[in-house]
Amino acid sequence: MSDRITLPRPDDFHLHLRDGAMLQGVLPETMRHFARALVMPNLVPPVVTAADARAYRDRIRALIPEGIVFTPLMTLYLTETTDPADVAQAAADGLVAAVKLYPAGATTNSASGVRDFDKVRAVLERMAEIGLPLCVHGEVTDPSVDIFDREAVFLDRVLEPIRRATPGLRVVLEHVTTAEGVAYVRDGGENLAGTITTHHLILNRNHILAGGIRPHYYCLPVAKRELHRRALCEAATSGEARFFLGTDSAPHIDALKEHACGCAGCFTATNTLPILAQVFEDAGALARLEGFVARHGAAFYRLPPNTGTVTLERRAAPLALPDKILTGAGPVTLFDPGFPLYWHVTP
Repeated sequence: MSDRITLPRPDDFHLHLRDGAMLQGVLPETMRHFARALVMPNLVPPVVTAADARAYRDRIRALIPEGIVFTPLMTLYLTETTDPADVAQAAADGLVAAVKLYPAGATTNSASGVRDFDKVRAVLERMAEIGLPLCVHGEVTDPSVDIFDREAVFLDRVLEPIRRATPGLRVVLEHVTTAEGVAYVRDGGENLAGTITTHHLILNRNHILAGGIRPHYYCLPVAKRELHRRALCEAATSGEARFFLGTDSAPHIDALKEHACGCAGCFTATNTLPILAQVFEDAGALARLEGFVARHGAAFYRLPPNTGTVTLERRAAPLALPDKILTGAGPVTLFDPGFPLYWHVTP
């Protein structure tokens, strides 16, 4: 097996950058390895209109140093009052690459999300007409549904009816966490794809709860049983074009993670590529890593692959990384995969 692989610079098709001091602190961690990233719109207040997206994109661009090639791909936060014409114009202008659906209350800063899906039907129909993807946080928020079942229930109760009612709508089921989700994406036809995160390839629910609560492993959707983690690994390393990387790297300062009501999210921007190289090596699938991180997602979003490259080299000494990223908002703990990383991204 090769101990050196060169890939097109990857894409992250699900990234949280936040804003202000946090944005300034974490953006360099993504720009170091990734050429593009689909930036989530769940700020406070959320990125709802084209004007919001343009202003947020400008704030990100202002932090990109000269000589660094990085493109933020912007998204709009779908609400029950979203204007279909505004969405269509933002897409026509090349301002946004997708619209994000958060069921109200599903995750961080999702209070403005959708409760009545009939109220967004006109937006979804316009998106189907113009080919603009809908990115979906795939969980129901019904308190009667167990948190470990919320993805599977969402597929039947919400996503399938949406897709039946809106033929031609292009959908990305983000951060798939279950075997049911993997199967649904596989059976969904050419207009459906799924992103898989770095941390869901590593974690099962025991990692969060067994032997003590580990807040830096708490994420939404929450990690599930080991059988689901194995299904995700099989899908990611399969070479199937409908699965691609969306890290869902989500920075929170330690004070809010290590809290009586801690925030959900794992920060993986810094070490995603070394972790993925190990996962794919373990599966005997290093040759398929390029598709997962640099080709499948670009193809679904109708983008060319990036022209630059990154090289990973397997070394005898493990990679030394900081435990925390220090930002102006406070320290952010880097995701710990629980095993040494021998794949290094070389200059």
